[in-house]
Amino acid sequence: MDNWVLLLIIQLLIAVGIFAVLVYVSKFIVNKIKSSSSLKNSRFYNLLEYFPIEKIYSLKQIFYLVMVCVFIVIVLYLFFGWDDGVIFISVLDILISIYLAFKTSTDSLKGKVMLFLLIPFASIARLTFGEGMIVFLDIFHIFAYLYFIQVYYRKFVNFTQNYGLGITILLLFAIVLVSFLFTILVEGVSPLDSMVMVSNAFTSNSFDASGNSIVGKLDSLVLAWGGFLLSAVGTATLAVSIIRSRVDHKFDEMEDLIKAKKNEE
Repeated sequence: MDNWVLLLIIQLLIAVGIFAVLVYVSKFIVNKIKSSSSLKNSRFYNLLEYFPIEKIYSLKQIFYLVMVCVFIVIVLYLFFGWDDGVIFISVLDILISIYLAFKTSTDSLKGKVMLFLLIPFASIARLTFGEGMIVFLDIFHIFAYLYFIQVYYRKFVNFTQNYGLGITILLLFAIVLVSFLFTILVEGVSPLDSMVMVSNAFTSNSFDASGNSIVGKLDSLVLAWGGFLLSAVGTATLAVSIIRSRVDHKFDEMEDLIKAKKNEE
C-alpha cells in the first residue's frame, strides 16, 4: 500500500513537472517568434497575402468551432478509453492543454484552479510510463474541457455578432457534429475513425475510414478538409475579384463622365 501511494505521488509530481516545463518552453518559443521583426514584417506570415479579409473572418469563425470539436473528441476518448489512436489523442491532449494554459489567466482563484485542471495527468503518464496510475484524474481534466467548450462557443457567438457575420457555418458544424456522434453509435467505431468517415462522406469521397494507420487516417482528414477549404477560398477569392473588377470599372466610367461634363462647361 505504501509503495502504491509513493508511486502515485511520484507520477503526479513527474506529470506536473513535465507539463510545467512544456508550457515554459512553448511560451519562450512563442515569445521569441512574436518578437522577431523579420517574421512580423514577412509577407509569408501575412494572411491577407493569401485570403481576402472576409475569408479571414470566416476562418476565425471556423477556428472557434473546430476547437469545440477537438475538445469533444478528446473528452470522448478520455471518458470511454478507446485504444484506436490513443497515443495521438494523448499528444493532442497535451498540446491543446498547453495552448489553453497560455490563454488562462492565473490572477484569480478560478484561473489557478482551471490551470491545475488543464494538466493532462493521464496523457503524460501514458506517454512516459505506458499506462500510469493517475488515469482517474481524467475526470477533472474532462471538467476543464467542458468548461472550455462553452467558452469557445461563446467566443464564436460574440465574434459573429461583433463583425456581423452569418451563422451558416454553425449549421454546417451541427451537421458534421451530429453525423460524427451518430457514426460512432451506429458503426461502433472510435472517434478518429468516425471523423475520417464523416469527412470522406461530406467531401463526397467515400464512407470508409481511409488509411489503416493513425498517420494514414490523419492524412485522409487533412486532404479531405484541406481540399474543401481551398475550394471555398478559391471561390471566395474569385467572387471578390469579379466584384472588385466590376466596381472599379464602374468608378472609371463615372470618373470619365465627370471629366467630360467639366470639359463641356
